[in-house]
Amino acid sequence: MDESKIRTRSQVPESDKWDLTGLFADVGKWREDFIWVRGTYPLLKEWKGKLGESAKNLADCLEFEKALDLKLERLYHFASLQLAEDSANNEYLARIGQIQNLMTKIAEAGAFVVPEIQAIDDETFAKFVADPVLSEWRINLHKIRRLRPHVLSEPEERILALGKVALNGYDDTFSQLTDVDMKFGVLIDETGREKALTQSSFSSFLVKPDPELRKRAFQQFYTEFQDHQYTLAAALAYSIKADVFRARARHYESALEAALFPDDVPVSIYEGLVASVRANLKPLFRYFELRRRVLGLAELHHYDTYAPLVPEVETRVTFDRAVDHVLAALAPLGKEYVDVLAEGLRGRWCDRYETKGKRSGAFSSGSYGASPYILMNYKDDVFADVYTLAHEAGHSMHTWFSQKSQRFQDYEYPIFLAEVASTFNEELLSHHLLEQTSDPKMRAYIINRQIDDLRGTLFRQTMFAEFEKIIHAIAESGDALTLDVFKSEYRKLLEIYFAQNFVFDPQLDL
Repeated sequence: MDESKIRTRSQVPESDKWDLTGLFADVGKWREDFIWVRGTYPLLKEWKGKLGESAKNLADCLEFEKALDLKLERLYHFASLQLAEDSANNEYLARIGQIQNLMTKIAEAGAFVVPEIQAIDDETFAKFVADPVLSEWRINLHKIRRLRPHVLSEPEERILALGKVALNGYDDTFSQLTDVDMKFGVLIDETGREKALTQSSFSSFLVKPDPELRKRAFQQFYTEFQDHQYTLAAALAYSIKADVFRARARHYESALEAALFPDDVPVSIYEGLVASVRANLKPLFRYFELRRRVLGLAELHHYDTYAPLVPEVETRVTFDRAVDHVLAALAPLGKEYVDVLAEGLRGRWCDRYETKGKRSGAFSSGSYGASPYILMNYKDDVFADVYTLAHEAGHSMHTWFSQKSQRFQDYEYPIFLAEVASTFNEELLSHHLLEQTSDPKMRAYIINRQIDDLRGTLFRQTMFAEFEKIIHAIAESGDALTLDVFKSEYRKLLEIYFAQNFVFDPQLDL
Protein backbone atom coordinates (compact mmCIF):
# COMPACT_ATOMS: atom_id res chain seq x y z
CA MET A 1 0.00 0.00 0.00
CA ASP A 2 1.28 3.46 -0.94
CA GLU A 3 1.39 5.26 2.43
CA SER A 4 2.24 8.57 0.79
CA LYS A 5 -1.38 8.84 -0.31
CA ILE A 6 -4.56 8.77 1.76
CA ARG A 7 -6.89 5.95 0.80
CA THR A 8 -10.30 6.67 -0.69
CA ARG A 9 -13.36 4.92 0.66
CA SER A 10 -13.54 2.67 -2.38
CA GLN A 11 -10.15 1.24 -1.35
CA VAL A 12 -11.38 0.21 2.10
CA PRO A 13 -13.12 -3.15 2.63
CA GLU A 14 -16.83 -2.91 3.46
CA SER A 15 -16.18 -4.78 6.70
CA ASP A 16 -14.07 -1.84 7.92
CA LYS A 17 -16.83 0.71 7.31
CA TRP A 18 -19.96 1.38 9.30
CA ASP A 19 -23.21 0.03 7.89
CA LEU A 20 -25.81 2.82 7.71
CA THR A 21 -28.58 0.56 6.41
CA GLY A 22 -29.68 0.27 10.05
CA LEU A 23 -30.85 3.86 9.65
CA PHE A 24 -32.14 3.72 6.07
CA ALA A 25 -31.96 0.83 3.62
CA ASP A 26 -31.04 3.29 0.90
CA VAL A 27 -31.22 6.96 -0.02
CA GLY A 28 -34.68 6.41 -1.49
CA LYS A 29 -36.02 5.46 1.95
CA TRP A 30 -34.36 8.55 3.41
CA ARG A 31 -36.10 10.64 0.78
CA GLU A 32 -39.49 9.08 1.61
CA ASP A 33 -39.21 10.11 5.26
CA PHE A 34 -37.93 13.53 4.26
CA ILE A 35 -40.98 14.10 2.04
CA TRP A 36 -43.31 12.86 4.81
CA VAL A 37 -41.86 15.27 7.36
CA ARG A 38 -41.90 18.15 4.90
CA GLY A 39 -45.56 17.53 4.14
CA THR A 40 -46.63 16.90 7.74
CA TYR A 41 -45.01 19.61 9.85
CA PRO A 42 -47.39 22.44 8.70
CA LEU A 43 -50.12 20.72 10.76
CA LEU A 44 -48.39 22.13 13.85
CA LYS A 45 -50.38 25.33 13.38
CA GLU A 46 -53.55 23.49 14.47
CA TRP A 47 -52.38 23.80 18.11
CA LYS A 48 -51.33 27.43 17.95
CA GLY A 49 -53.05 29.46 20.68
CA LYS A 50 -54.57 26.33 22.25
CA LEU A 51 -51.86 24.79 24.42
CA GLY A 52 -53.02 26.51 27.59
CA GLU A 53 -56.63 25.39 27.13
CA SER A 54 -56.22 21.81 28.34
CA ALA A 55 -53.70 19.15 29.26
CA LYS A 56 -54.96 17.10 26.32
CA ASN A 57 -54.19 19.84 23.83
CA LEU A 58 -50.69 20.16 25.22
CA ALA A 59 -50.16 16.39 25.18
CA ASP A 60 -51.43 16.07 21.61
CA CYS A 61 -49.10 18.83 20.42
CA LEU A 62 -46.10 17.30 22.20
CA GLU A 63 -46.85 13.89 20.73
CA PHE A 64 -47.12 15.39 17.25
CA GLU A 65 -43.77 17.12 17.69
CA LYS A 66 -42.32 13.84 18.93
CA ALA A 67 -43.46 12.03 15.78
CA LEU A 68 -41.71 14.67 13.69
CA ASP A 69 -38.59 14.70 15.87
CA LEU A 70 -38.17 10.91 15.76
CA LYS A 71 -37.95 11.04 11.98
CA LEU A 72 -35.96 14.27 11.90
CA GLU A 73 -33.33 12.91 14.27
CA ARG A 74 -32.77 9.85 12.11
CA LEU A 75 -32.80 11.86 8.88
CA TYR A 76 -30.15 14.18 10.26
CA HIS A 77 -28.16 11.32 11.78
CA PHE A 78 -27.90 9.53 8.43
CA ALA A 79 -26.97 12.69 6.54
CA SER A 80 -24.39 13.79 9.11
CA LEU A 81 -22.69 10.38 9.20
CA GLN A 82 -22.44 10.30 5.43
CA LEU A 83 -20.87 13.76 5.47
CA ALA A 84 -18.42 12.61 8.14
CA GLU A 85 -17.31 9.85 5.76
CA ASP A 86 -16.40 12.33 3.05
CA SER A 87 -16.78 16.05 3.64
CA ALA A 88 -16.01 16.80 -0.02
CA ASN A 89 -18.89 14.71 -1.40
CA ASN A 90 -21.33 17.10 -3.07
CA GLU A 91 -24.27 14.71 -2.71
CA TYR A 92 -23.68 14.46 1.03
CA LEU A 93 -23.24 18.23 1.35
CA ALA A 94 -26.54 18.76 -0.47
CA ARG A 95 -28.34 16.25 1.75
CA ILE A 96 -27.16 17.84 4.98
CA GLY A 97 -28.15 21.24 3.59
CA GLN A 98 -31.64 19.97 2.77
CA ILE A 99 -32.23 18.60 6.25
CA GLN A 100 -30.85 21.75 7.90
CA ASN A 101 -33.23 23.89 5.85
CA LEU A 102 -36.17 21.66 6.73
CA MET A 103 -35.29 21.77 10.43
CA THR A 104 -35.20 25.56 10.24
CA LYS A 105 -38.70 25.64 8.75
CA ILE A 106 -40.02 23.30 11.42
CA ALA A 107 -38.42 25.34 14.20
CA GLU A 108 -40.01 28.46 12.71
CA ALA A 109 -43.43 26.78 12.54
CA GLY A 110 -43.14 25.56 16.13
CA ALA A 111 -41.81 28.80 17.59
CA PHE A 112 -45.09 29.27 19.46
CA VAL A 113 -44.90 26.03 21.47
CA VAL A 114 -42.44 26.86 24.27
CA PRO A 115 -43.67 30.45 24.75
CA GLU A 116 -47.25 29.16 25.11
CA ILE A 117 -46.12 26.58 27.67
CA GLN A 118 -44.33 29.29 29.64
CA ALA A 119 -47.42 31.51 29.48
CA ILE A 120 -49.50 28.95 31.40
CA ASP A 121 -49.93 30.18 34.97
CA ASP A 122 -48.33 28.14 37.74
CA GLU A 123 -51.55 26.75 39.17
CA THR A 124 -52.83 25.57 35.80
CA PHE A 125 -49.42 24.21 34.88
CA ALA A 126 -49.34 22.13 38.07
CA LYS A 127 -52.77 20.69 37.22
CA PHE A 128 -51.68 19.91 33.67
CA VAL A 129 -48.53 18.13 34.81
CA ALA A 130 -50.55 16.05 37.31
CA ASP A 131 -52.98 14.97 34.57
CA PRO A 132 -52.40 11.32 33.48
CA VAL A 133 -52.49 12.40 29.84
CA LEU A 134 -49.16 14.17 30.41
CA SER A 135 -47.60 11.52 32.64
CA GLU A 136 -44.93 10.68 30.05
CA TRP A 137 -43.98 14.34 29.60
CA ARG A 138 -43.47 15.46 33.20
CA ILE A 139 -39.66 15.43 33.16
CA ASN A 140 -39.54 17.21 29.83
CA LEU A 141 -42.07 19.83 30.90
CA HIS A 142 -40.22 20.59 34.12
CA LYS A 143 -37.03 21.12 32.10
CA ILE A 144 -38.87 23.46 29.74
CA ARG A 145 -40.40 25.35 32.64
CA ARG A 146 -37.00 25.85 34.23
CA LEU A 147 -35.93 27.80 31.12
CA ARG A 148 -38.76 30.28 31.61
CA PRO A 149 -36.56 33.34 32.31
CA HIS A 150 -34.75 32.76 29.03
CA VAL A 151 -37.64 32.03 26.69
CA LEU A 152 -38.68 34.88 24.44
CA SER A 153 -41.94 35.83 22.75
CA GLU A 154 -43.12 33.83 19.75
CA PRO A 155 -41.94 36.41 17.18
CA GLU A 156 -38.53 36.58 18.84
CA GLU A 157 -38.27 32.79 19.05
CA ARG A 158 -39.15 32.64 15.35
CA ILE A 159 -36.29 34.99 14.49
CA LEU A 160 -33.82 32.91 16.52
CA ALA A 161 -35.06 29.76 14.79
CA LEU A 162 -34.60 31.33 11.37
CA GLY A 163 -31.05 32.39 12.21
CA LYS A 164 -29.83 29.19 13.86
CA VAL A 165 -28.18 27.57 10.84
CA ALA A 166 -26.63 30.85 9.71
CA LEU A 167 -25.24 31.48 13.20
CA ASN A 168 -23.60 28.06 13.14
CA GLY A 169 -22.00 28.56 9.73
CA TYR A 170 -18.54 29.00 11.26
CA ASP A 171 -18.56 25.30 12.19
CA ASP A 172 -19.07 24.19 8.59
CA THR A 173 -16.36 26.59 7.48
CA PHE A 174 -13.89 25.13 9.98
CA SER A 175 -14.76 21.54 9.05
CA GLN A 176 -14.43 22.11 5.33
CA LEU A 177 -11.14 23.93 5.78
CA THR A 178 -9.49 21.40 8.09
CA ASP A 179 -10.98 18.14 6.76
CA VAL A 180 -10.95 18.93 3.02
CA ASP A 181 -8.92 21.95 1.94
CA MET A 182 -5.85 21.77 4.16
CA LYS A 183 -3.03 19.56 2.89
CA PHE A 184 -0.04 18.63 5.04
CA GLY A 185 2.15 16.88 2.49
CA VAL A 186 4.33 13.84 3.13
CA LEU A 187 7.18 13.02 5.50
CA ILE A 188 10.00 10.51 5.38
CA ASP A 189 9.38 8.22 8.35
CA GLU A 190 11.91 6.32 10.46
CA THR A 191 12.09 3.52 7.86
CA GLY A 192 12.93 5.90 5.03
CA ARG A 193 9.50 5.63 3.41
CA GLU A 194 7.23 8.48 2.42
CA LYS A 195 4.12 8.70 4.55
CA ALA A 196 1.21 11.12 4.27
CA LEU A 197 1.01 13.67 7.07
CA THR A 198 -2.61 14.27 8.04
CA GLN A 199 -4.57 15.27 11.11
CA SER A 200 -4.94 11.56 11.83
CA SER A 201 -1.35 10.42 11.11
CA PHE A 202 0.12 13.37 13.04
CA SER A 203 -0.28 11.43 16.30
CA SER A 204 1.70 8.52 14.80
CA PHE A 205 4.68 10.78 14.21
CA LEU A 206 4.53 12.32 17.70
CA VAL A 207 5.03 8.94 19.40
CA LYS A 208 8.13 8.06 17.39
CA PRO A 209 11.40 7.76 19.36
CA ASP A 210 13.34 10.02 16.96
CA PRO A 211 13.08 13.63 18.22
CA GLU A 212 14.06 15.05 14.83
CA LEU A 213 11.19 13.18 13.13
CA ARG A 214 8.79 14.47 15.78
CA LYS A 215 10.10 18.01 15.21
CA ARG A 216 9.74 17.81 11.42
CA ALA A 217 6.18 16.49 11.75
CA PHE A 218 5.27 19.25 14.21
CA GLN A 219 6.72 22.05 12.10
CA GLN A 220 5.25 20.78 8.83
CA PHE A 221 1.84 20.22 10.40
CA TYR A 222 1.66 23.65 11.99
CA THR A 223 2.96 25.38 8.88
CA GLU A 224 -0.29 24.49 7.15
CA PHE A 225 -2.27 25.96 10.03
CA GLN A 226 -0.14 29.08 9.95
CA ASP A 227 -0.93 29.48 6.25
CA HIS A 228 -4.64 29.62 7.17
CA GLN A 229 -4.37 31.33 10.56
CA TYR A 230 -6.43 34.40 9.66
CA THR A 231 -9.28 32.26 8.30
CA LEU A 232 -9.19 30.07 11.39
CA ALA A 233 -9.17 33.12 13.65
CA ALA A 234 -12.17 34.58 11.79
CA ALA A 235 -14.10 31.32 12.19
CA LEU A 236 -13.33 31.24 15.92
CA ALA A 237 -14.26 34.91 16.33
CA TYR A 238 -17.65 34.40 14.72
CA SER A 239 -18.35 31.31 16.80
CA ILE A 240 -17.80 33.45 19.90
CA LYS A 241 -19.93 36.28 18.52
CA ALA A 242 -22.72 33.80 17.89
CA ASP A 243 -22.46 32.51 21.49
CA VAL A 244 -22.56 36.04 22.86
CA PHE A 245 -25.52 36.96 20.65
CA ARG A 246 -27.56 33.97 21.78
CA ALA A 247 -26.71 34.57 25.43
CA ARG A 248 -27.72 38.24 25.29
CA ALA A 249 -30.83 37.52 23.26
CA ARG A 250 -31.98 35.08 25.95
CA HIS A 251 -31.06 37.35 28.86
CA TYR A 252 -28.20 35.34 30.31
CA GLU A 253 -25.51 37.19 32.22
CA SER A 254 -22.81 35.61 30.09
CA ALA A 255 -22.17 33.12 27.32
CA LEU A 256 -20.73 30.84 30.00
CA GLU A 257 -23.98 30.86 31.96
CA ALA A 258 -25.93 30.27 28.73
CA ALA A 259 -23.82 27.18 28.01
CA LEU A 260 -24.22 25.71 31.50
CA PHE A 261 -27.75 26.68 32.55
CA PRO A 262 -29.73 24.19 30.38
CA ASP A 263 -27.87 21.31 32.07
CA ASP A 264 -28.32 22.89 35.52
CA VAL A 265 -24.58 23.28 36.07
CA PRO A 266 -23.66 26.35 38.16
CA VAL A 267 -21.00 28.70 36.82
CA SER A 268 -19.18 28.19 40.13
CA ILE A 269 -18.47 24.56 39.13
CA TYR A 270 -16.70 25.71 35.96
CA GLU A 271 -14.78 28.43 37.74
CA GLY A 272 -13.94 26.11 40.62
CA LEU A 273 -12.44 23.56 38.23
CA VAL A 274 -10.17 26.17 36.66
CA ALA A 275 -9.11 27.53 40.06
CA SER A 276 -8.41 24.06 41.48
CA VAL A 277 -6.33 22.93 38.51
CA ARG A 278 -4.37 26.20 38.45
CA ALA A 279 -3.57 25.75 42.16
CA ASN A 280 -2.20 22.26 41.59
CA LEU A 281 0.10 22.51 38.59
CA LYS A 282 3.31 21.51 40.39
CA PRO A 283 2.86 17.75 39.81
CA LEU A 284 2.49 18.50 36.09
CA PHE A 285 5.72 20.53 36.07
CA ARG A 286 7.56 17.73 37.87
CA TYR A 287 6.28 15.28 35.30
CA PHE A 288 7.51 17.44 32.42
CA GLU A 289 10.96 17.59 34.02
CA LEU A 290 10.94 13.82 34.50
CA ARG A 291 9.96 13.40 30.86
CA ARG A 292 12.81 15.64 29.72
CA ARG A 293 15.37 13.69 31.76
CA VAL A 294 14.14 10.23 30.77
CA LEU A 295 14.10 11.15 27.07
CA GLY A 296 17.61 12.53 27.41
CA LEU A 297 16.70 15.96 26.05
CA ALA A 298 18.42 19.24 26.79
CA GLU A 299 15.05 20.98 26.50
CA LEU A 300 11.45 19.84 26.22
CA HIS A 301 9.23 20.89 23.32
CA HIS A 302 5.54 20.26 22.85
CA TYR A 303 6.30 17.60 20.25
CA ASP A 304 8.25 15.68 22.91
CA THR A 305 5.29 15.31 25.27
CA TYR A 306 3.67 12.32 23.55
CA ALA A 307 6.62 9.99 22.95
CA PRO A 308 6.54 7.01 25.36
CA LEU A 309 9.04 7.15 28.20
CA VAL A 310 9.74 3.43 27.74
CA PRO A 311 11.19 3.36 24.23
CA GLU A 312 12.08 -0.34 24.48
CA VAL A 313 8.36 -1.15 24.27
CA GLU A 314 6.92 -0.72 20.80
CA THR A 315 3.27 -1.58 20.49
CA ARG A 316 1.31 -2.23 17.33
CA VAL A 317 -2.24 -3.22 18.11
CA THR A 318 -4.55 -4.16 15.26
CA PHE A 319 -8.12 -2.95 15.39
CA ASP A 320 -9.42 -6.48 16.00
CA ARG A 321 -6.97 -6.95 18.85
CA ALA A 322 -8.01 -3.58 20.29
CA VAL A 323 -11.62 -4.79 20.27
CA ASP A 324 -10.56 -7.90 22.20
CA HIS A 325 -8.76 -5.78 24.80
CA VAL A 326 -11.73 -3.43 25.21
CA LEU A 327 -14.29 -6.21 25.56
CA ALA A 328 -12.19 -8.07 28.12
CA ALA A 329 -11.61 -4.89 30.09
CA LEU A 330 -15.31 -4.05 30.24
CA ALA A 331 -16.39 -7.45 31.57
CA PRO A 332 -17.13 -5.97 35.04
CA LEU A 333 -19.97 -4.00 33.43
CA GLY A 334 -21.90 -7.21 32.80
CA LYS A 335 -22.67 -9.78 30.12
CA GLU A 336 -25.36 -7.75 28.37
CA TYR A 337 -23.05 -4.76 28.04
CA VAL A 338 -20.20 -6.82 26.60
CA ASP A 339 -22.38 -8.94 24.30
CA VAL A 340 -24.10 -5.94 22.73
CA LEU A 341 -20.83 -4.07 22.32
CA ALA A 342 -19.10 -7.15 20.87
CA GLU A 343 -21.79 -7.51 18.25
CA GLY A 344 -21.48 -3.84 17.37
CA LEU A 345 -17.70 -3.58 17.23
CA ARG A 346 -17.21 -6.90 15.47
CA GLY A 347 -20.12 -6.00 13.23
CA ARG A 348 -20.30 -2.64 11.57
CA TRP A 349 -21.01 0.03 14.15
CA CYS A 350 -17.56 1.45 13.58
CA ASP A 351 -15.98 3.24 10.63
CA ARG A 352 -12.45 2.21 11.43
CA TYR A 353 -9.75 3.88 9.37
CA GLU A 354 -8.74 7.19 7.86
CA THR A 355 -9.88 7.92 4.31
CA LYS A 356 -9.70 10.96 2.08
CA GLY A 357 -12.09 13.72 3.15
CA LYS A 358 -13.13 11.90 6.33
CA ARG A 359 -13.67 13.88 9.47
CA SER A 360 -10.64 13.79 11.74
CA GLY A 361 -10.65 12.54 15.32
CA ALA A 362 -13.27 10.23 16.77
CA PHE A 363 -16.88 10.39 17.94
CA SER A 364 -19.90 8.31 18.87
CA SER A 365 -23.29 9.22 17.48
CA GLY A 366 -26.76 7.80 17.98
CA SER A 367 -30.41 8.23 17.14
CA TYR A 368 -33.39 6.76 18.95
CA GLY A 369 -34.30 3.19 18.02
CA ALA A 370 -31.12 2.57 16.02
CA SER A 371 -27.67 1.24 16.82
CA PRO A 372 -25.06 3.83 17.75
CA TYR A 373 -22.16 4.49 15.40
CA ILE A 374 -18.49 5.19 16.08
CA LEU A 375 -16.13 7.13 13.83
CA MET A 376 -12.46 6.30 14.28
CA ASN A 377 -9.25 7.08 12.43
CA TYR A 378 -7.53 4.11 13.98
CA LYS A 379 -3.74 3.76 13.79
CA ASP A 380 -2.25 0.49 15.01
CA ASP A 381 1.01 2.19 16.02
CA VAL A 382 -0.77 4.68 18.29
CA PHE A 383 -1.45 2.91 21.58
CA ALA A 384 -3.75 5.73 22.65
CA ASP A 385 -6.17 4.73 19.88
CA VAL A 386 -7.03 1.57 21.84
CA TYR A 387 -8.15 3.90 24.62
CA THR A 388 -10.02 6.08 22.16
CA LEU A 389 -11.98 3.01 21.07
CA ALA A 390 -12.83 2.19 24.71
CA HIS A 391 -13.81 5.84 25.25
CA GLU A 392 -16.18 6.02 22.28
CA ALA A 393 -17.59 2.60 23.13
CA GLY A 394 -18.54 4.07 26.50
CA HIS A 395 -20.54 6.80 24.76
CA SER A 396 -22.17 4.29 22.43
CA MET A 397 -23.24 1.95 25.20
CA HIS A 398 -24.45 4.90 27.29
CA THR A 399 -26.67 5.80 24.33
CA TRP A 400 -27.76 2.19 23.84
CA PHE A 401 -28.83 1.74 27.48
CA SER A 402 -30.43 5.18 27.60
CA GLN A 403 -32.57 4.31 24.60
CA LYS A 404 -33.47 0.99 26.15
CA SER A 405 -34.51 2.54 29.46
CA GLN A 406 -35.94 5.95 28.53
CA ARG A 407 -38.61 7.40 26.32
CA PHE A 408 -37.49 9.44 23.33
CA GLN A 409 -38.19 12.74 25.09
CA ASP A 410 -36.01 11.74 28.05
CA TYR A 411 -33.15 9.69 26.59
CA GLU A 412 -30.62 12.43 25.79
CA TYR A 413 -28.00 13.02 28.47
CA PRO A 414 -26.01 16.19 29.26
CA ILE A 415 -22.33 16.54 28.38
CA PHE A 416 -21.57 16.88 32.09
CA LEU A 417 -22.71 13.26 32.47
CA ALA A 418 -21.62 11.90 29.10
CA GLU A 419 -17.89 11.80 29.81
CA VAL A 420 -18.36 9.63 32.90
CA ALA A 421 -19.18 6.53 30.86
CA SER A 422 -16.34 7.12 28.42
CA THR A 423 -13.51 7.96 30.83
CA PHE A 424 -14.57 5.15 33.19
CA ASN A 425 -14.08 2.71 30.32
CA GLU A 426 -10.55 4.01 29.87
CA GLU A 427 -9.84 3.35 33.54
CA LEU A 428 -11.15 -0.20 33.23
CA LEU A 429 -8.92 -0.73 30.20
CA SER A 430 -5.83 0.37 32.11
CA HIS A 431 -6.66 -1.93 35.03
CA HIS A 432 -7.17 -4.84 32.64
CA LEU A 433 -3.93 -4.27 30.72
CA LEU A 434 -1.95 -3.98 33.96
CA GLU A 435 -3.45 -7.24 35.18
CA GLN A 436 -2.41 -8.98 31.98
CA THR A 437 1.33 -8.33 32.29
CA SER A 438 4.05 -8.69 34.89
CA ASP A 439 6.71 -7.15 32.62
CA PRO A 440 7.93 -4.04 34.46
CA LYS A 441 8.62 -2.19 31.23
CA MET A 442 5.16 -2.87 29.83
CA ARG A 443 3.56 -1.87 33.11
CA ALA A 444 5.56 1.35 33.08
CA TYR A 445 4.48 1.93 29.48
CA ILE A 446 0.79 1.58 30.44
CA ILE A 447 1.15 3.81 33.51
CA ASN A 448 2.98 6.40 31.39
CA ARG A 449 0.09 6.43 28.96
CA GLN A 450 -2.32 6.81 31.86
CA ILE A 451 -0.41 9.82 33.17
CA ASP A 452 -0.41 11.40 29.71
CA ASP A 453 -4.14 10.81 29.49
CA LEU A 454 -4.64 12.54 32.83
CA ARG A 455 -2.46 15.40 31.60
CA GLY A 456 -4.66 15.77 28.53
CA THR A 457 -8.05 15.22 30.16
CA LEU A 458 -7.57 17.31 33.30
CA PHE A 459 -4.85 19.90 32.74
CA ARG A 460 -5.01 20.52 28.99
CA GLN A 461 -8.80 20.51 28.75
CA THR A 462 -9.03 22.86 31.71
CA MET A 463 -6.60 25.21 29.96
CA PHE A 464 -8.86 25.11 26.89
CA ALA A 465 -11.86 25.84 29.12
CA GLU A 466 -10.11 28.84 30.63
CA PHE A 467 -9.16 30.08 27.17
CA GLU A 468 -12.79 29.89 26.06
CA LYS A 469 -13.91 31.78 29.14
CA ILE A 470 -11.33 34.52 28.54
CA ILE A 471 -12.04 35.08 24.85
CA HIS A 472 -15.80 35.09 25.38
CA ALA A 473 -15.35 37.67 28.13
CA ILE A 474 -13.29 39.83 25.74
CA ALA A 475 -16.13 39.77 23.20
CA GLU A 476 -18.70 40.52 25.91
CA SER A 477 -16.68 43.55 27.01
CA GLY A 478 -16.89 44.95 23.48
CA ASP A 479 -13.24 44.49 22.54
CA ALA A 480 -12.25 43.08 19.16
CA LEU A 481 -11.28 39.46 18.63
CA THR A 482 -8.31 39.27 16.26
CA LEU A 483 -5.65 36.72 15.50
CA ASP A 484 -3.19 38.64 17.67
CA VAL A 485 -5.63 38.67 20.59
CA PHE A 486 -6.19 34.91 20.34
CA LYS A 487 -2.46 34.20 20.13
CA SER A 488 -1.61 36.57 22.97
CA GLU A 489 -4.22 35.18 25.37
CA TYR A 490 -3.37 31.59 24.50
CA ARG A 491 0.35 32.23 24.99
CA LYS A 492 -0.32 33.59 28.48
CA LEU A 493 -2.09 30.35 29.40
CA LEU A 494 0.64 28.20 27.87
CA GLU A 495 3.16 29.96 30.10
CA ILE A 496 0.99 29.26 33.16
CA TYR A 497 0.10 25.64 32.44
CA PHE A 498 3.44 24.50 30.99
CA ALA A 499 5.80 26.89 32.80
CA GLN A 500 9.18 25.51 33.77
CA ASN A 501 11.64 23.61 31.57
CA PHE A 502 9.46 23.91 28.49
CA VAL A 503 10.32 25.55 25.18
CA PHE A 504 7.43 27.48 23.65
CA ASP A 505 7.73 27.06 19.91
CA PRO A 506 5.99 29.98 18.13
CA GLN A 507 3.60 27.57 16.42
CA LEU A 508 2.01 26.73 19.77
CA ASP A 509 0.30 30.12 19.87
CA LEU A 510 -2.09 28.84 17.24
